Amino acid sequence: MRGETEAIQKLKPAYFMSEKLQQDHFKVAAKEKEEGQQYLQGRGAQFNTKNRFLKDERTREHIEGIDDWEETNIPTQYLEQESKTIVNKVESPDVGMSYSMNPYAGCEHGCIYCYARNVHEYWGYSAGLDFEQKIIIKKNAPQLLRKFLMHKKWDATPIMLSGNTDCYQPAEQTYRLTRGLLEVCNEFNQPVGILTKNSWILKDKDVLQEMAKKKIVSAMVSITSFNEDLRRVMEPRTTTAKQKLKVINELSSAGVRMGIMMGPMIPGLNEHEMQRIMKEARDNGATFTAYTFIRLNGAIKFYFMTGCIKTFLTGQIRSGT
Repeated sequence: MRGETEAIQKLKPAYFMSEKLQQDHFKVAAKEKEEGQQYLQGRGAQFNTKNRFLKDERTREHIEGIDDWEETNIPTQYLEQESKTIVNKVESPDVGMSYSMNPYAGCEHGCIYCYARNVHEYWGYSAGLDFEQKIIIKKNAPQLLRKFLMHKKWDATPIMLSGNTDCYQPAEQTYRLTRGLLEVCNEFNQPVGILTKNSWILKDKDVLQEMAKKKIVSAMVSITSFNEDLRRVMEPRTTTAKQKLKVINELSSAGVRMGIMMGPMIPGLNEHEMQRIMKEARDNGATFTAYTFIRLNGAIKFYFMTGCIKTFLTGQIRSGT
């Protein structure tokens, strides 16, 4: 019996999710779609709300009152621009960072709860589908960072990558701006923290390993739920929980200080998973954690209500023993 157990242990992958966790005893079930219901696959928001800064624009905010239109799921557009700055001083008292840099504005991950959606209105777009379909590319970001770090008064305060949208969203596969920013930070011995929901961070394991040896980098993987039905609705184009555990395991094994961000935690949907998420992350090499709760400010409440609330009903949340 002992030999059989040891043999099974040898067959376990480098990263793992416990059998109990895979079954997810606290399951949230999705509603069945009504006949004729239109749904934009792979998108969090299903429409564009009004931009509060624009006086004149066309919007569709009350879907239930319109029966003769369909929203088109257009391909993602990458809008390149030459930015003036890349490092942003963070003055909000409830955010644990002093400086941040975001090579991309808008995010194709499409997280329904994302607080960065409201920021997209400053660019003249909607916080809804525009946030996911119109991604602004700050293509001179590495050059701007180099110029910033050469300032004689800069004191190497840690910078967060990214504090707003995900620096490893699909656009990174084309532009590699995050890679360029990390290479500059490594050259200048600039401490940096990373927060992502995407496994593409593994492509930069070499430079992260170099920075880890100098103790100037740490990374957090955002895990919201182990329930794939819930994840696909709340954050449709992000990496699965299983892949996120793989990221933690692989990078921690390479010497990178890894942690998790549990957020947002939403009562009735995923807050009961907090302890299990922390345990599985710890077992795969995470050494620290943080969490946030849902905040439905600005236009976000419209997308959250039409996305999560209409898909996952309180009566369909099943808890196991």
